[in-house]
Amino acid sequence: MKALSEVNIKSLYSAHCANMETYIMFRIAQRVVELTPSLTAKSRAPIKMSIGAPTVAPPELLIERFTEYLKEPGIHSYSVPEGEKYFRDAVAERMKTRFGVTVDPKNEVCSLLGSKEGLAHLFHGIITPQSGPFDKEIILTPDPGYASYVDAIKVCGGLSYPTPLTRDNHYMPDFSKIMKELTNQGYNPNHVKALIINYPSNPIGAMAPFSYFKDVVAFAKEHNILLISDIAYADLQFSGEEPPHSILEVPGAKEIAIEFHSLSKPYAITGWRIGFAVGNAAAVDILNKVKSTVDSGLFKAMQKAAAFALTSPVCDQFIKDTVKIYEANQARMLRGFQSLGWPAEALQAPRATFYLWLPIPPRYSSCVKFADELLETSGIVTVPGTAFGKTGEGYVRLSLVNPVAELDAVIERMQADGFTYH
Repeated sequence: MKALSEVNIKSLYSAHCANMETYIMFRIAQRVVELTPSLTAKSRAPIKMSIGAPTVAPPELLIERFTEYLKEPGIHSYSVPEGEKYFRDAVAERMKTRFGVTVDPKNEVCSLLGSKEGLAHLFHGIITPQSGPFDKEIILTPDPGYASYVDAIKVCGGLSYPTPLTRDNHYMPDFSKIMKELTNQGYNPNHVKALIINYPSNPIGAMAPFSYFKDVVAFAKEHNILLISDIAYADLQFSGEEPPHSILEVPGAKEIAIEFHSLSKPYAITGWRIGFAVGNAAAVDILNKVKSTVDSGLFKAMQKAAAFALTSPVCDQFIKDTVKIYEANQARMLRGFQSLGWPAEALQAPRATFYLWLPIPPRYSSCVKFADELLETSGIVTVPGTAFGKTGEGYVRLSLVNPVAELDAVIERMQADGFTYH
C-alpha cells in the first residue's frame, strides 16, 4: 500500500481532461478579481465587457408568473430530462409561430439546462473515444466560435476541427473544401460525425442567408454528418434585418439536423439555465438518454415560466425593446472607436447579437497583449479573439450590454490612457 505522501490524484485524471484549463470566461473573471483592488485605487475600477450576458432585468411579468408557480402543488418534485409536456408544447408552438416549423413535442423536443449543457451531452452521445490523433472522431466547429465547443468535444475524446470564418468567405465556410483539407492532412473523412453552425454567431455576430443553410443541409446529407445548429442569438437581430432562420426551415433538414435554442439571452435569464433542442428524433433521443443518466430534469416552476415566456406577447415585446438598446449601444461605441482613430471600414458592425468584434491597433502583434494591457492599465475587460480559435487573432470581443455611462467611460479611459488605433 502506498504511503499517504505518495498519493497523486492528478495521476487518476482522464487523458482527455488532464491538460484542461478552466473555461476562458472564468479565468478572465478570476484575473479581474485579483486586479480589482489596484485598479480601483487608481480610479480604474473594472468595466466588464467580457461576459455575454444581458444586464437588464428579466420581464417583470415573467418574474411574477414564476413566483406564482412556486406555490403550485407538486411543483417542487422531480421533473424529467426531456421536459414537462407543457414546456415541450410551448416549444412546439414557438417553433411554429417564430419559424414556421412543425416539431412533434413528443419526440422532437428536449429541455436543456442551457444550450451549453445540451451540446456537451450530445457530443457524449455521438463520439466514441479513440487514442490516436488521426483515429479520433471529428466534429467540425466554427473558428472563431463559442469557446465551449472545443473543450466539450475534447472531454468526450473527440477532435474539434476548425472551420474558419473570415471576411474573405463572408463568415460562411465551404464544407466541401474543409473535407478535402482535413483529408490532405491525414484525417479520415469518415470519422467526421457532426458539424456545427452558429448564426447569428458568437463572437462575430455574423448572419447567413437561407441559401447557405440549404447548402449545408445538402452537404450534411451527402456525407451522413449530423448537422448541429446553435441558434442562441436568433431573436437578437437589429431593426430592418430579416429575422435569422432556423435550420429546420430547410425542407428535409429534420432528417439530418438538430438545433439548440437558449432562453438566456432574449429573456435576460442567463442564471436560470434553460433552453431546448429540437429536430431529428434520433438525435433528440440519444441526447435524452445521455441526459437521463446525469440530470433529473429542470425545476418545474422554471419550465412553467419558460413556457409562458415562449408564448407571451409581453415577453416578445421585451425582446424587441432590449434589442433596441443593444443597437443603440453599438452605434454609440462605433462612434467612440472612430473618435479614437479606428477607420470605419475596419469596424465590423454586426446586425445581430450584442457583440462587437474589434480589430486591435496595428502596433499590437497579439490580441492577448492588447486585452491584457487594456485590463491592467484601464480596467477594461475584453476577451482576446484567440479565446474563440486561431482565426480570432487580431481581434477582441466586447459585449455591449453595459449601461451607457460605462460605455462612455470605456472610450474616455482609452483616450486618456493612449489606447488609440494609431
